Amino acid sequence: MQWTSLNTVREKYLSFFESKGHLRLPSYPLIPQNDKSLLLINSGMAPMKKFFTGEVEPPRRRVTTCQKCIRTPDFERVGHTARHGTFFEMLGNFSFGDYFKEQAIPWAWEFLTEVMEIPSDLLWPSVYENDDEAYNIWKDKIGVPEKHIVRLGKEDNFWEHGPGPCGPCTEIYFDRGEKYGCGRPDCKPGCDCDRYMEIWNNVFSQFNNDGKGNYTELVQKNIDTGMGLERLACVMQGVDNMFEVDTIRKILDRVCEISGKTYGNDKDNDISIRVITDHTRSAMFMIADGVLPSNEGRGYVLRRIIRRACRHGKLLGIGRAFMTDTVAVAIGESCGAYPELSEERDYVLTVLAIVE
Repeated sequence: MQWTSLNTVREKYLSFFESKGHLRLPSYPLIPQNDKSLLLINSGMAPMKKFFTGEVEPPRRRVTTCQKCIRTPDFERVGHTARHGTFFEMLGNFSFGDYFKEQAIPWAWEFLTEVMEIPSDLLWPSVYENDDEAYNIWKDKIGVPEKHIVRLGKEDNFWEHGPGPCGPCTEIYFDRGEKYGCGRPDCKPGCDCDRYMEIWNNVFSQFNNDGKGNYTELVQKNIDTGMGLERLACVMQGVDNMFEVDTIRKILDRVCEISGKTYGNDKDNDISIRVITDHTRSAMFMIADGVLPSNEGRGYVLRRIIRRACRHGKLLGIGRAFMTDTVAVAIGESCGAYPELSEERDYVLTVLAIVE
């Protein structure tokens, strides 16, 4: 298991699933296309909902992406912890009525243990408590010891959001070691401590929920894999959180240079440094995708993000506009995977210079 940059992790994942017959698609824009149910794209599968339901024919039955995502329910907590952020990248491999558990599970294991070379004894799969099929694949086909396979309930390992397609999922956890644990002898995935970190989630979309608690088998069974790129990069770089990952750390270091502060020396300063680092990424991608600050909708989300970053800049003693500086660093780190950042660079910096 070798140190691997975030950009290399992304490329390894997408190339791996291309080798398994998947079509690599670029990230969809953060502004949902023909979907009024979402303000901003918040997961890897969100842009593909109509492929899953069969309303729209997918370009191929197997697809892989790295999707830009914005989530804001924990907006006010960003910065106060080392885990919360508004922007993240979601790696995904999807099957629309093609392969299912028998292929999805071995490919997940192959990528983590052979491509990324993560020791198998540090990985713990979980399955939905009633999903004997997935359990037996892990035990008999992959050869994971039964003591390393955890059955969890509906809250943890069954994916559904109201009526519609749903199903059990299998997750893969990385054991970060005893120093992150609670010390209990029965500590394992599902525990509330920080020892086991989920890095892979395979959703098996195989049922339809009629909204009244009745589940029927779907004719077209689907695979929806979600894996946070930043989380996997944390594992591959041996760091505690996403702010320590190489590409994000460079933004954080630029915030420290501008403010004259040292990260890790003061709790309040660290909060402000993390806020600016995270919000730099969100603002950059949102503006590049066509969002402008406004008083409503997604424009209001962007305005809040920029204002909060600027407020924390003042708390750090920064007496000038600075987001064009931090965004310039962020563009340099991500434009290889997202060419729209290079194409829209001048526009993004101009918008920030006007509104900051």
